Amino acid sequence: MHKLMIALALFLTTVLIGWGMTLYYSDEPATFDVVAVAQTAAAGEKPVVGFTTTNTLIHITETLLYKPGGYISNDILPPFVLMDDMPAWELGALEMIRDMALAMRADLSRSQSQSVENSLLKQIQPKFNIEHRSWAIPSPEEEYTAAIKLLRQYRQGLMATENQEHQFFARADNLRDWLKQVEKRLGSYSQRLSASVGQDRLNTDLAGDIAARKSTLTPDEMMIKTSWWRIDNEFYEARGASWALLHLLKAIEVDFADVLQRKNATVSLQQIIRELESTQQTIWTPMVLNGSGFGMLANHSLVMANYISRANAALIDLTELLAQG
Repeated sequence: MHKLMIALALFLTTVLIGWGMTLYYSDEPATFDVVAVAQTAAAGEKPVVGFTTTNTLIHITETLLYKPGGYISNDILPPFVLMDDMPAWELGALEMIRDMALAMRADLSRSQSQSVENSLLKQIQPKFNIEHRSWAIPSPEEEYTAAIKLLRQYRQGLMATENQEHQFFARADNLRDWLKQVEKRLGSYSQRLSASVGQDRLNTDLAGDIAARKSTLTPDEMMIKTSWWRIDNEFYEARGASWALLHLLKAIEVDFADVLQRKNATVSLQQIIRELESTQQTIWTPMVLNGSGFGMLANHSLVMANYISRANAALIDLTELLAQG
């Protein structure tokens, strides 16, 4: 009997320690001041165009790797393997990192469509696109760390005035191309979050083009509902993406200040940032609630979808504004 009590006590202690570790490692990173972080990285020098955006991308990736518990999406040992909220958050942030790395390689570092792509960014972008849950070879931690080192070289190259190879072109068309990709991301998150309560949706896949066709037939009306097991995953993925995006937009506000001012679009960008900041408010319940649309309990997914939809609507307006002469 005495041995049984000792075994039970050890088991309960192990469970409590694991639960405490899970809570600690599930704590989301706080927001940071992109300007202050960039000034620190510049070490007293005046940051050039593109420095703040590049440095913010570096800092977001470092946060992904070095937050409490480190990068846990690919962990296979307890208690990390039992956690799903933080891995979903990491995936959301990683998607924004990937989009920005691609935009920097394809657009922001190139003067024209026929210009040669940057040699460092050509290496950086694929490193972010490996399987994020891989626990052996290649290791996400190793690949992302290598990408950070290359980004630092690119950042240093931007500051070296005698080096003409590394450039960052703050033009309205470059910014618009990246924002169009962000629109699609936010639109997807909004739809997935809204599906938490289930919704009958009409099929609008081919609307607006009478000659449009698609590969296979689909019903004219579909019932879309997120699985109960994935509701919190969808929520935290959107939350992680919003966290990363709001910092990248704050960096864009710095590097594209002249472009935004000329288009009288600075306040439009600031409104998008404000909406995304609302997605980072503290969750005061121990779990993501999924009440019905007008029920007695809150529905955190619908609240998140509201903020993201408003940010996306403002983002669409901003891209249209940037397209004007």
